[in-house]
Amino acid sequence: MRVQEELAALAPPAWRPAGPRPLAAGCFICFRGDAAWAAAVLMWGDRREVGSAVVRGVADAPYEPGLLALREGPLLEAALRALPEMPEVVMANASGRDHPRRAGLALHLGAVLGLPSVGVTDRPLLGLRLDGEEAAREVETRAGARPVIVHSGWRTDLDCAVSVVLGATRRARTPEPLRRARRAARRARAEADE
Repeated sequence: MRVQEELAALAPPAWRPAGPRPLAAGCFICFRGDAAWAAAVLMWGDRREVGSAVVRGVADAPYEPGLLALREGPLLEAALRALPEMPEVVMANASGRDHPRRAGLALHLGAVLGLPSVGVTDRPLLGLRLDGEEAAREVETRAGARPVIVHSGWRTDLDCAVSVVLGATRRARTPEPLRRARRAARRARAEADE
């Protein structure tokens, strides 16, 4: 909790992508008990996959709301570091500033990696506005689809985070690198059962 509060208080320089579709990695983790499979997929925007990695391990901590960085962070970091090259920006299925201590897993992961980061979830953790400030934003990535919740993370504000998400979204409502990472993690977990 102390580390989260320290991260939330920092004001690193803002990052802006050089173009509409930066080299982005999506990362996702699946569990079965304490066993875990973390996947990362590296893509140019929503089109060309550059590489992927899956790491199998054990959760470092039990599930505790607000402290996912302890449980999921080390394996997600390992999967991202196993990619053939580091991305310009990381997308995680996690919150950023929409967090009790203003430093959710998406922000924490970006800080540990030294990379700009963005969170994408199905719903806000606490709310879209916290203490009068916009903490997350609903974004309709596909006409008629339920919106995703976009969270700013490490070195990104909400406008930048939304731009990254929209630049990485194709036909599905979830950004393509994150969608492919989710599929890879789930596939690795299923193959472990065979």
